[in-house]
Amino acid sequence: MPELDPIIHAPNRLRICAMLATSAELDFRLLKAQLDVSDSVLSKQLKALEDANYIEAKKRSYNGRPRTWVSLTDLGQLAFNNHVAALKSIINND
Repeated sequence: MPELDPIIHAPNRLRICAMLATSAELDFRLLKAQLDVSDSVLSKQLKALEDANYIEAKKRSYNGRPRTWVSLTDLGQLAFNNHVAALKSIINND
């Protein structure tokens, strides 16, 4: 039986991974708006995921301004898939 991942399990980090799992990359501002959190809260959540090598953040210029783009790493995708499997197992009483 797969186990819950304590890094992903936090609600905001779970939502971040779910959004990133369906996109090649998303920008910081979109993640912030979707989660309805402050810059500092989002930065803290992204840092936890980045420290675990679950995401990669890249800074690029957009219309002359620096923006941060975030994507799941292969390890992050695997960890997210395993976490979802563990949640499904709990729900299905497996």
